[in-house]
Amino acid sequence: MRIKRHVLLLQFVASVVVASGHAQSSYEVIFESNVEMKTRDGVTLRADIYRPKADGEFPVLINRNPYDKYIYISDGLASAARGYVFIIQDARGRHASDGEWYPFKYESQDGYDAVEWAAALPYSNGKVGMVGISYVGVPQLLTAVAAPPHLVAIYPGITASNYHDHWAYQGGAFSLAFSRGWNSFLAIDELRRRPNKAIPFSYWDRKRPPGDLPLIDPGPGTGLGQAYNDWIAHPSYDDYWKQWSIEEHYDRIRVPALHFGAWYDLFMPGAIRNYMGIKAHGGSEAARKGQRLIIIPGGHAGFGQKIGEVDFGSDSVFDFGKCGLRWFDWVLKGIDNGLAQEKPVRIFVMGKNVWRDEDDWPLARAKTSRYYLHSEGTANTLTGDGLLSTALPAEEPADKYVYDPDNPVPTNGGVMAYPNGLAGPVDQRAVESRADVLVYTTPAFDHDTEVTGSISLELYVSSSAVDTDFTGKLVDVWPNGFAQNLAEGILRARYRNSLEKAEFMNPGEIYKLIVDLGATSNVFLAGHKLRLEIASSNYPRFDRNPNTGADPETATTFVKATNVIYHDHDHPSTLIVPVVP
Repeated sequence: MRIKRHVLLLQFVASVVVASGHAQSSYEVIFESNVEMKTRDGVTLRADIYRPKADGEFPVLINRNPYDKYIYISDGLASAARGYVFIIQDARGRHASDGEWYPFKYESQDGYDAVEWAAALPYSNGKVGMVGISYVGVPQLLTAVAAPPHLVAIYPGITASNYHDHWAYQGGAFSLAFSRGWNSFLAIDELRRRPNKAIPFSYWDRKRPPGDLPLIDPGPGTGLGQAYNDWIAHPSYDDYWKQWSIEEHYDRIRVPALHFGAWYDLFMPGAIRNYMGIKAHGGSEAARKGQRLIIIPGGHAGFGQKIGEVDFGSDSVFDFGKCGLRWFDWVLKGIDNGLAQEKPVRIFVMGKNVWRDEDDWPLARAKTSRYYLHSEGTANTLTGDGLLSTALPAEEPADKYVYDPDNPVPTNGGVMAYPNGLAGPVDQRAVESRADVLVYTTPAFDHDTEVTGSISLELYVSSSAVDTDFTGKLVDVWPNGFAQNLAEGILRARYRNSLEKAEFMNPGEIYKLIVDLGATSNVFLAGHKLRLEIASSNYPRFDRNPNTGADPETATTFVKATNVIYHDHDHPSTLIVPVVP
């Protein structure tokens, strides 16, 4: 019955794919289910194979994932019809594959084994590419680090370069909502594989209020989602994270890659860092010269025309499959389809809502501009006196606010959806009405002003606490008042000098901090304003700092912190943005 259901499903999907024009139906497709492969340590992994119904040998595309291979049926059909062998393999310990699941741990060795196994199949021509987005980009990059001889190219999308920073953590703060949500989702299959186990699913419920902490709640679920607890146990960037960091191993990657990222995506820096890192340090000339980058609007925040509350136009929609097949036609089949003549970087420029090709990233013509913070000491809320300008500050009173961990600033839009909220660009005025949010705004621009590149915030701060957080958010204010979030970041003060070593503050002492706000490309149209928000929480995207120096995930005592932002001649706090002439 199960086989019959899958056949019927395949027939249905095939008709949809062909009818939609997504696939070029040059070949009929042969489907093989749960084809076994043995890893070097004897674990059986299972894959579905879609291949052309024709004699001869074909290049291979591999998708290795923890999400269940049946969700990629349309990709398999489209690729096989195009003349590829498409292999979708359940990762170790997931769904049909044997072994124990643990994120990142086995991806290099299992990916290496899968590539060499696929290259030796009788219908393979020995050229292998890898494909997939989000976590499915992880096996690609970690396999590329292992450098199997038959891997020719990869196509990793909206994925990270470092699984500590901008995956489990950012700026030293724990990515709470993502980490809990993703691990809880994966734990469902773990639970299915352990028939005598039980877990109180309320433990994984992201909707639990802040007062329900501590988060660690041992019980019947012990052993499920073990990585989640291990991530919490390693808040610093230590050897646990370095062993599978892509950034630490760019020199081992020897293949071309087409990276794509997204402005509204929690892995935003990954595509940029991987493109730049492999281009500069790749282990072969083919790798160094073969890196390409595409940046789309939405990513994990959405792939449609409208993301959050902003419509980016029909041209903004990105066809991942079509782009990938064109890439592999060139790098695996050697088809002259124009890619060789195109520039290596393609970005979507918001505001103008247009695509633009670039010679490289970062843009050489972008000029660093500093917007200094100003106020008379009352920049709190949208109605305060906070100002941004290019003029250096003189003698100005500092701004301060009280951060209360029991009443954190709520996450509002951004890189992924949260309970009862939208992802992507969402009007920020509700957040900006809070007294614990400082708001600094430029006058309206009298001409279009483009900001494209990495954004940072240079702050001079003090706190009544030994440890607290500082957040920053870049906002485009429309003439009607709509406040569109563009980029955001956070820094846990104990990690101000290094993500590898925590150092507490002396209460009342002034420190200089650099908060990374990520990157964006946006034209502030004439009549729009540029705005900066500063606060000390962004919950539940990030965990709440208890302000005591204790581990936020196990703390039971929280105190309020009075946090101060200085902006005077000796402490010129500034927003640093790259402006494109």
